[in-house]
Amino acid sequence: MKALLINGSPNEKGCTYTALSEVAETLAKEGVESEILWLGKKPVAGCIACGQCRKTGKCVFDDLVNETIARLPEYDAIIVGSPVYYAGPSGQLTAFLDRLFYAGTEFAGKLGAAVVSCRRGGASAAFDRLNKYFMMNRMPVVSSQYWNQVHGNTPEEVKKDGEGLQTMRTLARETAWLLKNIEAGRAQGVSRPAPEPRIRTNFIREE
Repeated sequence: MKALLINGSPNEKGCTYTALSEVAETLAKEGVESEILWLGKKPVAGCIACGQCRKTGKCVFDDLVNETIARLPEYDAIIVGSPVYYAGPSGQLTAFLDRLFYAGTEFAGKLGAAVVSCRRGGASAAFDRLNKYFMMNRMPVVSSQYWNQVHGNTPEEVKKDGEGLQTMRTLARETAWLLKNIEAGRAQGVSRPAPEPRIRTNFIREE
């Protein structure tokens, strides 16, 4: 069992990393391997709606998105972390996720969770935005004891957010528990539901 933890902050070891590290440490104690993927400081191209990924299975921009798509089969859970900018996730992260989830296909059945870090406000709006990626891709969303958020302007301040860090640990334990249950179910022959052929309805009709 392995979880991918995506750090969508331009600061490699900042507040978002501090929250994800708490998750990673708890996952390790529960016997679940994890890996933190930092998106870096360079600009991340947004989706240009070219449609090439539907033909090739990868994005036309050959960067970290395609590297992650190639490694998706390794992961059983994806936990996405972001700082809060104007009550939303970082632009780098949403550009990355837009392309990852549109070009990639190996998401159904993986667990998904979002983690956000803010100085004061806007956390729940950013949290809601990130959860939509999972909910549109047949991914069970893992819950915790509260919204998955930490507060602080520096990693040192985040480490003083006792409730926030406890929320991260609870999220990790719930993730590990669900992964173990899925593994046990698979061993007993319980398979995922087969998807129906996709129906796409447009709401504009010509008279």
